[in-house]
Amino acid sequence: MNTQLPTQASVVVIGGGIMGCSTLYHLAQLGVRDAILLERNALTSGTTWHSAAQVRALRHSRNLTRMIQYSVELYSQLEKETGQSVGWIQEGSLSIATQPDRLVHIKRQQALARAYGVDATSVSAEEAKERWPLMNAEDVLGAVWSPDDGRVSPSDVCAALIKAAKHLGASVFEQTAVTGVLTENNRIRGVETSSGTVRCDAIALCAGLWSRDVGAMAGADVPALACEHFYLLTRPIEGITGNTPTLSDHDSHLYIRDDSGGLLVGCFEPMGKPIKPGTLDANFEFGLLAEDWDHFEPMMQNALHRLPVLADAEVKMLLNGPESFTPDGTFMLGETAETQGLFLGCGMNSVGMASGGGAGMNLAHNIVHGAPAYDLSEADAKRFAPVFNSVEHLMARAPEILGTHYDIAYPAKQLKTARHLRRSPLQGRFDQLRAFYGQVFAWERPLYFGAGSSPRLTFKQPDWFEHVREEVLACHQSAAVFDLSTFGKIDVQGEDAEAFLMKTCAGYVNRKPGSVIYSAVLNQRGTYESDITLQRLSESHYRLFVGSSAIRKDLAWFQRALQKTEFKVSITDVTESFASLALMGPDASAISKTLGASLDALPYFKHQQDVIAGVPVLAARVSYVGEAGWELTCELTKVCTLFDALVKAGARPAGLFAQTSMRIEKGFRAMGHELDSDVTPYDVGLMQFTRKEGGFVGYEALQEQTKKPNSKQLVSLLFDDVTAVPLGHEPLIYNDHIVGQTTSCAFGYRVGQPIALAHSKEVISAGATVHVDIAGSLYRCRVQTEPVFDAAGHHMKRFTKAVSQTMGNN
Repeated sequence: MNTQLPTQASVVVIGGGIMGCSTLYHLAQLGVRDAILLERNALTSGTTWHSAAQVRALRHSRNLTRMIQYSVELYSQLEKETGQSVGWIQEGSLSIATQPDRLVHIKRQQALARAYGVDATSVSAEEAKERWPLMNAEDVLGAVWSPDDGRVSPSDVCAALIKAAKHLGASVFEQTAVTGVLTENNRIRGVETSSGTVRCDAIALCAGLWSRDVGAMAGADVPALACEHFYLLTRPIEGITGNTPTLSDHDSHLYIRDDSGGLLVGCFEPMGKPIKPGTLDANFEFGLLAEDWDHFEPMMQNALHRLPVLADAEVKMLLNGPESFTPDGTFMLGETAETQGLFLGCGMNSVGMASGGGAGMNLAHNIVHGAPAYDLSEADAKRFAPVFNSVEHLMARAPEILGTHYDIAYPAKQLKTARHLRRSPLQGRFDQLRAFYGQVFAWERPLYFGAGSSPRLTFKQPDWFEHVREEVLACHQSAAVFDLSTFGKIDVQGEDAEAFLMKTCAGYVNRKPGSVIYSAVLNQRGTYESDITLQRLSESHYRLFVGSSAIRKDLAWFQRALQKTEFKVSITDVTESFASLALMGPDASAISKTLGASLDALPYFKHQQDVIAGVPVLAARVSYVGEAGWELTCELTKVCTLFDALVKAGARPAGLFAQTSMRIEKGFRAMGHELDSDVTPYDVGLMQFTRKEGGFVGYEALQEQTKKPNSKQLVSLLFDDVTAVPLGHEPLIYNDHIVGQTTSCAFGYRVGQPIALAHSKEVISAGATVHVDIAGSLYRCRVQTEPVFDAAGHHMKRFTKAVSQTMGNN
C-alpha cells in the first residue's frame, strides 16, 4: 500500500464520500490501477457519515432506476468480495397516500415500476396499517408496497469500496487537502495538495458540499449548494422490535423508519434552509449544524399525527446535517463544459447512498470510455446555464429543490424561485398576452397564452386545454407565430467548414449554400449526442440550430471534436445575437406577402434572404409542427418589430404546448424523449437522414447494427378514450406483456384524440391494438407506424370540399 503521495496518476478522485469511494473502486475495476483518492479530512466525513442511507430503487426514468438497481447489486457483491459488512437491511418501503392526487402519483410510480422490473404492489389502507401497526391510518387512501427497498450503513459501504479498490491497486490519501488545480489550455494537468503536486490527465470531482469551490479552482461552474437537512432520533419505543419498512408519508413531507429500537423521522420540508458558501470550512469534519426546533415544528406536528406514539417518546436528538442540492434536483455527472478532464460526480440531492454505487460506476465509465455506461443526459454536467452558478440564484433555488423532493409529479408544474434570469426581448409582449412560462436553460419560454393565473395542478384535463386547442387550430386553419429565439445557434466558419461538419454530422451537410439540413450528431457508438438543423449560408459558413438546453453540451462537443483535427474552422456561439420566429399555417403565405416578402417559391429545406415589415430575415422553409411556413431568423434587436407585424397581420402567438402537440401528431422525434445516447437512427426510423457513404463519427457502429435484424420500433399511438391523460414513461402493453413505454404525449387537437409516441422492443403492425398503463388503468390505443396527422392531406380534403361546394352552388 502506498503511503507516499505519488507525483503522477492517471486519475485523481477528490472527495472521500460515497461518490468518491465508488468512483475510485470502479476506476480500479476498469484497469486504472494508479488512480488515487484525496480526502481533506477522513473518509465519509462530510455528508455521507450522517446519511439516513435509504435505498429506494424506483426513480422517474429507466436509467436512473437502473443505476440504483446496480447499487443494490454492488453493495451485496461487495460484502462477498471483501468480507466487509455493508449493513444491508431489506425490509421494503411503504408509500402512503392521503389525498387523491397522491394516490394517482404513487399508482403511476407503480406502473413505472412494472416497466422497469421493480417489484411494487398496490395495497389498501388496511393492509398498509398491518405493515406499519404504529401508524395512524385514518386518513390513508391507499399505498404502494415495494419489498426490495432497504438501507445500508454508509460508513461500512465506503469501507468495503475502499478495501476492494486498494486490493486492485488504487490508493487513498486522507488528511490531504486539494489547494489548487493545474490547467493548461482549459485542460486538466494536475492538482496541488497540502502534501505536494500530482500530475494527472483527469479529475473526478466528488467533493460533495465543497464541489463548487474546487470546481472554481479549475475554472468550471458547479452549481450546487448545501442546505440543512433534519431528522429526529428517539430513544427506544415500545412496539418497535427489529427492523421496520421505511414509511414514506410524502403528503406530510416525511420518511420514517426504526433506529436502534427507536424511530428515525426525517423530512423534506416545503422550503429548506440554505447554507451560504464559506459557512462550512475546512474544519467541518463529521460536523453537524445546530438544532432548529422552530423550523422543524411543522414537520413534528405532521409526525405526531402519523405516529401518535411519538407524543410519549424520549427524543435523543434532532440531527441537522448538510446536504448539497442542484438547481433541478438531479445530480451532476460527466465532463464539464469549461475544462476538459474535469468530471463531476456531485450535487447528490440527498440520494447519494442510493445512487452512489451506480453513479460511481457511470462516472468511471465516462472517464475511461468517454461516456457513461448508458444514457444519463438528465444528469449531464453541462445542462445548466452559467447564470445558475451564481450564489444569489443558488441560495434562492436550492431550498425550494429540497422541498420538491416529495412533490407530486404534476404535468407542467413549474419552480417558483430563480426565475426570469434570461429574458427574451419579446417577454414584455408575452406578459401582455398573459403567457404562462416554463423555464428552459434559464430562459422563460411561453408554454401557452391567455393564462389568468397559474394553472390548477391536476392529472385530469388541464386548465390550459382550451387555450392550447385555440393555438393549434389557429396554426392549422389560419396562422400562428412561435418564438424559437431561445434555441442555441452556433456559427461554423472557415475553409474546412464542410469537411469538419461532414466528419461530425451524419446528415447531408455537403448540400449547396441556401440549403437547410437536418442531421444527427452521433458518437462512436452510433447513438445520438444531438440532433440539429444546419443552414448553409455560404461555401464556408454554416449556422447550426440546437436545442435551447443543449447549447453548452453541443458547443463543447463540436469544439472538442475540432481539437482532435487540423481543420481550419472557427466555432462561435451566436445564440444571443439572433432571434427566430416560426410563421406557420395555411395563411402564412398571405401574411408574408402582405408584409412585403416573396417566399412562396422557396422549396422545402431551402432558405433565402428577404425583408418582412422592413426587417431583414433569413427565411428557412422547414416546419416542426406539420403546417406549411417558414422559420424566420433576424437580428435580436429587430425581433419585436417583426413579431408585432406578424401578429398585426393575423398570426396568433402560440406556445410550446401547442408546438409539442403538433410535433407528436407529425411523429417528429425530439432529444430527451425519443432520441438519446442509447438510441441510434436505425432504432427510430431516421436512417434516411444519414449518409449512406459514411465518413462521419459513428458510421461503423451504425453499419454493424444494420447488418442485424432490429426489433426496436418507434410507433404513434391514438387513444380510444378521449379522457385519457398520458404524460410519458407509461408502460406499453402488447399481447399481455410490456414491450416498451411512451416517450412524448399530448392531446392531438387536429385528430381529436390523446396521442403518444412510444418505443417498442417488438415490431407491432399498424392498426394493432395495444394498451397503455396510466396509474394502474389500461387504456386501449391503436398503433400507427406513420404520423397520425398529415397536414397536406387535411388541406387537400378541405380544398376539394370547398371546390365541390362552389361547383354545387354554380
